[in-house]
Amino acid sequence: MALIDGFERLHDNLRISVTDRCNIRCFYCMPEGPIPFMEREEILSFEEIERVARVAVSLGVRKLRITGGEPLVRKDVATLVEKLCGIPGVDDVGLTTNGVLLAGLAGDLWSAGLRRLNVHLDTLDAARFFQITRRDDFGRVMAGVDKALELGFEVKFNAVAVKNLCEPDVVPLARFGRERGVEIRYIEFMPLDAQGLWDKSKVLLQDQMMEMLRREIGELVVIPDQDPRAPATEFGFADGIGRIGFISSVSKPFCLNCNRLRLTSDGKMRYCLFAIEELDVKGVLRGGGTDSELAEVIRETVRRKWIGHEIHSGKFVAPPRPMYSIGG
Repeated sequence: MALIDGFERLHDNLRISVTDRCNIRCFYCMPEGPIPFMEREEILSFEEIERVARVAVSLGVRKLRITGGEPLVRKDVATLVEKLCGIPGVDDVGLTTNGVLLAGLAGDLWSAGLRRLNVHLDTLDAARFFQITRRDDFGRVMAGVDKALELGFEVKFNAVAVKNLCEPDVVPLARFGRERGVEIRYIEFMPLDAQGLWDKSKVLLQDQMMEMLRREIGELVVIPDQDPRAPATEFGFADGIGRIGFISSVSKPFCLNCNRLRLTSDGKMRYCLFAIEELDVKGVLRGGGTDSELAEVIRETVRRKWIGHEIHSGKFVAPPRPMYSIGG
């Protein structure tokens, strides 16, 4: 039976967090420290993750994405990639990374079967990179991007857009993407920070960024035949060079088309990034539960899914977990 919720949304995309740890400290995601990371024994093993993924695929999931925290800090993560790529019925496996460790691991990831990478990178300015991440790793990230492109990965950038900070980065990122064949995805700043810094006035909106791009580069045209369930609305430049996308959870929510479920690194199933409830998978895994019981947890998660996060209403409540703990 397909995973269809009460609003007739089909779910075929599972995002899998493999760790809550990260080797940078973006101000909108993590405090400088100290951070109460989960104990190692609380984190799902690769075998447990693979088992959940196989059950999810048996229910109709076709796309898997590995996230964190920063997934490349998880030892031997390429081993997990190989396991997931080998599951019959999986059409696509992707991985989201900050790129700091990518240069050294890109070859292993390619050999494991991975072909798609999303690199979190908000700026091409080294000083602003340090301001945002609190780490001096811009050169390492760019080396990782170069290596991934050399190997043949499809690379996209995920750039969080914070007002009064990221305006100088919008156009340079797009120009880089046009030159190197990288799709740039601009993500409106969302209320998922660990320090309560978010408010709507700090969101650089899609329409504002589009105007910058039109003025400095050229007209944008909507990409035809897009997957309506994808989180990004995609555009190309009128001259045919370059592709960009906008994930506009604040100004243009896409909840009614959502097809995603989430597995946290400590074994909880979530139906939304902003969910305030989650169901326990780890207890089933470690309590001798059957695959049928795992399947029921996944189905129940889908049954409970709400219509949307309602960021714009007085009903909105920020999730009790920060982004790095939920999984990107």
